[in-house]
Amino acid sequence: MSAAGRPAQAALARLLRPRSVAIVGASPTPGALGASVLANLVRMGYQGDIYLINPKHAEISGRRCFKSADQLPADVDAAVLAIPRVAVLDAVSALARRQVGAAVIFSAGFAEAGEQGLSEQREIAAIAHAHGMVIEGPNCLGFVNYVDNVALTFIEPPSIPLGDGRGIGIVSQSGAMASVLSVMLASRELRMSYSVSTGNEAASGVEDYLEYLIEDPRTRAIALIVEQFRQPRRFLDIAARTRQAGKTIVLLHPGRCSAARESAATHTGALAGDYALMITKVERQGVVIAETLEELGDILEIDATCNARPAGGVLYITESGAFKALTLDLCEQISLPLPVIDDQSAPQLRAAIPEFVPVSNPLDLTAQALVDPDLYRRTLAAVIDDQRFACMVLGIIQCDLKLSNIKFASIIGALRELKPAKAVIYTGLDEGAVVGMENIRQLRALGVPCFPSPDRALRALARLNAAAAQNPASPAAALAAPRAGTPLPAGVVPEYRAKQILAPLGIPFPVGRFVHDLDEAQRAAAEIGFPVALKAQSPELSHKSDVGGVVLNLADAAALSDGWGRLHVSIAEHRPGLMLDGVLIEKMARRGVELIVGARVDPDWGPVMMVGFGGVQAEILKDIRLLTPDMTPEEIGGEIYQLRGAPLLKGFRGSPPLDVRAVAGIIAQLGQWLLVETSVLEIDMNPVIVYPIGEGALALDALLQVGAH
Repeated sequence: MSAAGRPAQAALARLLRPRSVAIVGASPTPGALGASVLANLVRMGYQGDIYLINPKHAEISGRRCFKSADQLPADVDAAVLAIPRVAVLDAVSALARRQVGAAVIFSAGFAEAGEQGLSEQREIAAIAHAHGMVIEGPNCLGFVNYVDNVALTFIEPPSIPLGDGRGIGIVSQSGAMASVLSVMLASRELRMSYSVSTGNEAASGVEDYLEYLIEDPRTRAIALIVEQFRQPRRFLDIAARTRQAGKTIVLLHPGRCSAARESAATHTGALAGDYALMITKVERQGVVIAETLEELGDILEIDATCNARPAGGVLYITESGAFKALTLDLCEQISLPLPVIDDQSAPQLRAAIPEFVPVSNPLDLTAQALVDPDLYRRTLAAVIDDQRFACMVLGIIQCDLKLSNIKFASIIGALRELKPAKAVIYTGLDEGAVVGMENIRQLRALGVPCFPSPDRALRALARLNAAAAQNPASPAAALAAPRAGTPLPAGVVPEYRAKQILAPLGIPFPVGRFVHDLDEAQRAAAEIGFPVALKAQSPELSHKSDVGGVVLNLADAAALSDGWGRLHVSIAEHRPGLMLDGVLIEKMARRGVELIVGARVDPDWGPVMMVGFGGVQAEILKDIRLLTPDMTPEEIGGEIYQLRGAPLLKGFRGSPPLDVRAVAGIIAQLGQWLLVETSVLEIDMNPVIVYPIGEGALALDALLQVGAH
């Protein structure tokens, strides 16, 4: 074990690449867990030493059987515990005494079953940490190592050898999902390196196995199925290193509809739920998100098969004008870039295709390839070096076997001749059409993944493309990171104090004064000019308008006097006994489009920013985008334009386009400050009024929540 209690890489290697294996609970009964483990080892040709343990048998399948783990030779690499839960703790202790390097525990009934099971699981972890053991599980299906042909699992894994190449590594908390995904990948003839089921993660978890696979030269991409990250910030660091190593993590994470943690006092806490926050943080590190098991397989197939990872524009080549329109609709919906081309911008393509075929993207070749089989080759050759396209997708009508064979022969021949270095994907428009599997195998051998549906391929491409576009290492351009100043007051910081803290960062607020009585308010109003607004100030009034703590549009001294009285009467009615810090009087702002800007520091994942359409309806509309604090103003601006209400910002029905750049600058500056002021838990500015381009934005309200120092 490392100093942090994590399994060392050498310890993980003893588990995943064992030179000797013990089966505790070996059995002669076909179908029994112990019998299945032994059968898998034999079937896969395991060359290491195998030790069987069962007190009821002297031998099993011609192999000697020990009475207990205490009879094992010292330093066996890995043991499988195919025994009931009640016997597990004693068995782990015995294995530790014999200095066994690792143990795979199939048994359930531990942390997931209540306090007694949780207590026993903690004892298992304590033994592992004390003796430097790696524990996989409990409540897991074990693992399969396709590099060395080792299977310490009771299910029969797919027989698809890795060979000399690189494969997909699978790490899953769910054993069932790891098994299902393995079968899916094998059905697509995709090679795997390792498949690991982590189960309850008593003393090793997904983060440990990911670190192992980062360093593994036989693993190209990693499929990750996780229901709960137990070490979120460590995972983000691992994800960044995985990307730097040139490998892809594709994540399937159940839990989109799970309830978020109880929110804090601000809008931000209510809007930035756990799942959305997690997705924002991991996507920033280049993790590719899959929403379904099928999509997980599709993304992995493209990443593992293509000669180059697709990251950029797509050229879609089809044989149907109607499907061309459908493709345009879909790609707009999923934000997959289809660079626009025409006769002038693509002269080589214009020369390669018939005059009656317009140059466009998607490109409709019609049925001409049936009478001109060389058309596929000429088309691909014309665009193969076009830097606008990172990927070419073929959408082919297959019809019947005879016609599809003609098309396949032309396409395969063209690809063999051209040897494209960029990604090429084959899709059939007519799912269910009979196609020769040998054609599919030949395409896959050329680095071309094959899909029965264009939609699936395009959606997977969009996921990969979005991940590749992330640039977390980019500096926040033109921003001077503010230094941490005087320690902030703990708890909810009311608006007047929050504005005093944030204004030096360059955050624009209305001109205002903090006052304690009506006379002060009248003098302040005379200085800043009518009309004015009054706002009650107290750490206990996070939402002032709910209790009548905001009075607007006071046009003169008399209206101010009346408004002052109404504000205090309303506060007394709604919050009897509440003593205000004072009242903030501010110049009324011009009307504009209202946004909400905020931030939240999650105890697990760290800081996240938020922007959306705001005002009092912010929590109803929930039209928001989550951002990471390291994003540049340009990146933030792009996210703002992804809001559902973005047309209001671009100039709606004759209104001028609005100063999104100013809002993005405010958010970027807040993000930089948040990375410095680590005591801040939440920031809420609602509304932020955005004005026409060149006129900036104005934050009308501000609230901070600060943790104890």
